[in-house]
Amino acid sequence: MTEQYPLHFEFRANQTFDDFFAGANQPIIEDLKQCVLGRGEQQIFLWAKTGQGKSHLLQACCHYAQQHEFHSFYFDLARYKFHNYAMFLGLDDFEVVCIDNIDAIIGQKKWEQALSAFMQRHYERGHRLVIAATNLPNHMTLKTSDVKNNLGWGLMIQLKTLVNTHTVDALIFKADSMGFELSPQVGRFLMIQHHDDLESLWLLLKKLDRASLSAKRKLTVPFLKQLFEMQRPTEEF
Repeated sequence: MTEQYPLHFEFRANQTFDDFFAGANQPIIEDLKQCVLGRGEQQIFLWAKTGQGKSHLLQACCHYAQQHEFHSFYFDLARYKFHNYAMFLGLDDFEVVCIDNIDAIIGQKKWEQALSAFMQRHYERGHRLVIAATNLPNHMTLKTSDVKNNLGWGLMIQLKTLVNTHTVDALIFKADSMGFELSPQVGRFLMIQHHDDLESLWLLLKKLDRASLSAKRKLTVPFLKQLFEMQRPTEEF
């Protein structure tokens, strides 16, 4: 096995395909599954603005790969951009690699070169790669032409943003997966009060669930109004 820079990777247990509210993105999930299994595109470039669920889907790909006995690895470049770019060494031994937040190293020539070399090795071995970013390669300020070409090898998919109605459905779906009930009325109230990205809304649900259990009250609109009125300016739900 190629010498590998030490990395730490932990699965996020609640970030599987089953835990993801697909909405209009169901075809994308099918494309990702086929890629992981080696039956579809060998490389997928997934892009969307921050907070739309890209990281969740990359984690889900790794879960799905492990379920089908493929070795997988999730790599968040936003966390490791200040480390050594030699981190890419050895990743081509994994049959499925998911690289998140690729924007974090764009414009850094040595990182781009290391990424491009890894992609070439990985592709030649017939392994699968899923990449996530907030922009298409053509909209990135790249230092090397090779990485631009490599990023454009496979299927490019834009993750669709959930409209408000579907976001309420997503909140209900997420609450159910967390083990508590959320009514449509409460979901709409949360959407009015908190126009945040999905990741922030998931964190809010966790905090509201704890508050509900502590107060031994159901999550109703009157209870939420009481909570929000009680919160201090420096505190956030």
